[in-house]
Amino acid sequence: MINHLYTVSAAGYDPVVNLAAESVLFEKAEKNTMIFYLWQNDNTIVIGRNQNYYRECRLKETAADHVKIVRRPSGGGAVYHDRGNLNFTFIADDENFDIPRQTGVILKALEKKEIRAEFSGRNDLLVNGHKFSGNAYYHHNGFSYHHGTLLIDSDLSKAQKYLNPDPLKLKANSVSSVRSRIMNLKEADPSLNIEEMKTLLLQACEEEYGIRADQIDFPDCVELREYTDKYGSDEWIRGKNPPFDLEIKERFQWGSIVLRFTVKKGTVSSVTASSDAMEQDEILKISELLTGCEFSSGALSEALKNQGSLILDDLAVWLKEQEL
Repeated sequence: MINHLYTVSAAGYDPVVNLAAESVLFEKAEKNTMIFYLWQNDNTIVIGRNQNYYRECRLKETAADHVKIVRRPSGGGAVYHDRGNLNFTFIADDENFDIPRQTGVILKALEKKEIRAEFSGRNDLLVNGHKFSGNAYYHHNGFSYHHGTLLIDSDLSKAQKYLNPDPLKLKANSVSSVRSRIMNLKEADPSLNIEEMKTLLLQACEEEYGIRADQIDFPDCVELREYTDKYGSDEWIRGKNPPFDLEIKERFQWGSIVLRFTVKKGTVSSVTASSDAMEQDEILKISELLTGCEFSSGALSEALKNQGSLILDDLAVWLKEQEL
């Protein structure tokens, strides 16, 4: 049961600082408490934990327009943020972490403006079939967070300009471009703005948990330093993208996957997995399980079987069908 509700808002628009603050708040979380964090980034691409930096972004365009690129610890796909977008984060212990309930806070806030939204697919919120919010999740040491975007008055053309969408993902959604899949909430209610949305979200959060929220301070520079150093580093942002001999990719209900193999003398010497799947820990297991395997469809498939994971089971069946 949530006995204490805390809120905090970011004062600035630096994505490295705001991601660092999220991690600091996550470390401070206690049992039976909920931390509700609101934040905005300016002119930023945020990629998921297991995505490939070089494939997700149009690097020539982002460099020319001074767009920052950062990587978050959670899974999911790449998104574009500007000041017309509001980000939210729910932080709680696993016993009180409830995605439908947390999502309900967002829906309840929009109902106050007579905007009827719905949760769809793996992680999207929709109005009239158009996406205005993507959500992602992170779990560690008995605590979790749920964060997402709220497109209110964003420049939607920028997403198409700066992102390289997965054609398999677009095909699965029966659309031809990033722009056609997303919408601003101002299209549903032209009077809505960022500050009003913050107020509505806080009201809905207090109503959902039945307690008044206490404001807490944004983490200071000393608290942030460890994570700003990490999230601002080239090693973290670009990730590990070694040369590879073979690439195969597919899309499943849980997301897309790209596997890149380096093979020596018929054995997998390394494999990297890039994915927009929410379950980042499952994606990280792939390299461990496949490195050192005989490079054949059967051997790779067998290595992923019986791991207690739907993702790995799906990959095992798929690899069995490949001509490797």
